[in-house]
Amino acid sequence: MPERRTPFYDYHLRAAGQLVKGGGDFMFPLSYTSPVEEHLNTRTNVGMQDLSTMGEVDIKGPGAERLINHLLVNEIRDMEPGQVRYSTMCNEFGGVVDDITVYKFHDEHFMIVTSSGPRKKTARWIADHALGTGAYVTDITASVALPVVQGPRSRAFLKTVAKDADLDSLKFFRFVRATINGTELLLSRSGYTGELGFELYTPAEEAGALWEYLLQTGRAFGLLPYGVAAMQSLRLEKALVLYGNDVNENYTPFHVGLDGWIRFDKRDFIGREALLRVQDQGLTERWVGLTLDSPLPASYRDKIYAVRDVGTFREKMFSGSEAQGYKQTVTPGAEVGYITYSARGHSVGKMLAMAYVRTEYTWPGCNLVVDIGGRLTLAKVTPTPFFDPQGARMRAKPQDDALLAAPQPVAAPPPPPADAPPRPPEEDAPPPDGSGETRPDSAEGEEKSSRRGSK
Repeated sequence: MPERRTPFYDYHLRAAGQLVKGGGDFMFPLSYTSPVEEHLNTRTNVGMQDLSTMGEVDIKGPGAERLINHLLVNEIRDMEPGQVRYSTMCNEFGGVVDDITVYKFHDEHFMIVTSSGPRKKTARWIADHALGTGAYVTDITASVALPVVQGPRSRAFLKTVAKDADLDSLKFFRFVRATINGTELLLSRSGYTGELGFELYTPAEEAGALWEYLLQTGRAFGLLPYGVAAMQSLRLEKALVLYGNDVNENYTPFHVGLDGWIRFDKRDFIGREALLRVQDQGLTERWVGLTLDSPLPASYRDKIYAVRDVGTFREKMFSGSEAQGYKQTVTPGAEVGYITYSARGHSVGKMLAMAYVRTEYTWPGCNLVVDIGGRLTLAKVTPTPFFDPQGARMRAKPQDDALLAAPQPVAAPPPPPADAPPRPPEEDAPPPDGSGETRPDSAEGEEKSSRRGSK
C-alpha cells in the first residue's frame, strides 16, 4: 500500500527523528526529542500531537439520527447539540467494526470520528447502511486536520489564543466553535491521553499555519509536540483501546470492557442479538492489564503462560550481561494468552502491558509468565487504568489545573540487559487494521457466535 501523509507531514519530516508507517498506512512521527520527555511533559505541561490520521464522516438529513442510532451500540437520541458521545460500532455477529465518537450539531447533522486503521472501512460501512434512510453520508477526512492539545496546562494555554470560546465552562465531551489566529475550527474537550485536553478540528488548508502558531505561542506554557511512542505509553497507562491489536471484528465490546456503553434498552441496533448471547454465555478470555517484572517491554503476540511452579529461592548470576542479577526460578504451565501492547509507564514507574488472557486467570493479583524474547518473565494481573483510575485529570475543573501540573516523582527504569535486542520502532506505531486476523485457537470457545470469522 502507498504511504499516506497528513497536512503536517513536512513538519514531522523536519523535526521528528524517525517516521514509521502505522494504521491506515499513514506515516507517523515516532518522537521529536525522546518518548520519555514527551510523555512526562504531556502529564505536567502541554503536549501537542497530529491525529489527522483519524477519519471524519459527515452525516446529514432527516434520517441521520435514526441511521446512527441503528449503527451504534450506544444511545444518541438523547444527545444535545454540542455534545460528543463514545460508542462501538458492531457487525451482526457482535464483532467491533470500529470504536468511534459522535458529534451532534443538531437533529439532522452529525459527525462520526473513526479510528485511523479502519477509517475507509468504517466510512464505507456507514455509507452502505445509509442507502434508503434519508441520510446523506460524506467522508470529509481529506478536508480536516486534527491537532490535539493535551495536558494539565492545555486549558490555560488555549484560553490565551481562543478568546472567543468559554473554555472554563466547556464540559468534558462537549465542543464549541472557536477562532485561533484567524482560523475557524471546532474545539472539542476530549483526547486520547487521560489528561485534560482538547481536539482542534481544523480546515486542512489552514493547518500548517495553525500548527506553527500553536508551537510559538505555547512555549510559555511548556508546549512540546509528542510522537506516536509517547501517545502509546500515555494511552497504555489509561488502558485505552487501540483498534487493530487490542480490538477488531474478532472481539466484542465485552472482551475489552466497553460493554458499559451498550444500551440493550434500545430495541434495534446492529449486533444486538449476538451481544445478548455473549452476555448470557460469558467469555473465555478478557483484555486485562499486566505489570511485568522486566526492564524490557514485551512484544505483540508474546505468549503468556500460567505459573506451574516458583522456586523458593533465586539464583544469583556472577557472569555475563546480567551479572549480579538474579535468575527467575519459575516453571511455566499452560499457554493462557498473548500480549497486545507493552511499554514502560513513565508516570507510574512500571513496565506495563495489555493482554488477552483466559478468564480463569484474569483476577487481580494473578501471577503469570510472559515469554519476552526467550526470557521467562513474571507478570501480575493489575486493575486498570494504571494511572489516575478515577479519571479526575481529564475531568478537572479550572481551579485544579495548577495542582495537576505539579510534577510527580517517578522511579527511574532499570537498565536493560546489555545483550537485549533493540525494540523495533514499528511496535510503537498504531497497528494496521486487524479485522482479517485469526484469533488464537485457545480463544475460540463460546465466542464463535459473536464473530464473523475474521478494530
